Amino acid sequence: MSRQRLYAFIIIFGWLLSACAPRGNASVADALAAELPAAAQESGPTAPAEQPVKKAPAAAGDLAEAPHAPPKTCPVTAPADPLFVPPEPFPSLTPQVHFWHGTSSLWTSLPQDGVWYGLPHNPEGYTQKVFWWSEGYFWADEPEPELVVTGERLDEPAPPLKVSRATNAFAKDIQSAMLVGVDFPTLGCWEISGQYGGAELSFVVWVAP
Repeated sequence: MSRQRLYAFIIIFGWLLSACAPRGNASVADALAAELPAAAQESGPTAPAEQPVKKAPAAAGDLAEAPHAPPKTCPVTAPADPLFVPPEPFPSLTPQVHFWHGTSSLWTSLPQDGVWYGLPHNPEGYTQKVFWWSEGYFWADEPEPELVVTGERLDEPAPPLKVSRATNAFAKDIQSAMLVGVDFPTLGCWEISGQYGGAELSFVVWVAP
């Protein structure tokens, strides 16, 4: 190869390197940003309001960052320290972003952020199914358990919570459970209490749109 051709080859090769490297990185970053869903790009209150998304509930320590976050005036029930773990053969783990609340005599599963949102709405109110467990409860022996559930709104006057008669539920992953359907007549800060077999359990949740 002649010296002139060698110089030309070096110049062209150097130009190709300088043209590809930085611009290639920038275009890849732009392409990735364009491909990400809106939820992944939002970083705070400056996110466009016209692109609402449902984010996964935050942990209890990040309530201020969670969607539909309860106000500070609503003392939602948080995980205990140490966490309650149900006795065997009941499951020791809860569904994702939930925790066990109560004692071996009576317990339930609650969201870590203390929020129930997006509940189905009907003329009776906002509907939720609430599962309760007790170490002494077996569904076949008591298909309609004597579980009494009540509820009242804490932050504003409201009609009382509407509660169905307790029934049973059973599956290998949850074992024997008691089940009630509740209708919240309004949104807001609600305290729910349950009584079964001499045991009592209460918790507070924020019911949001």
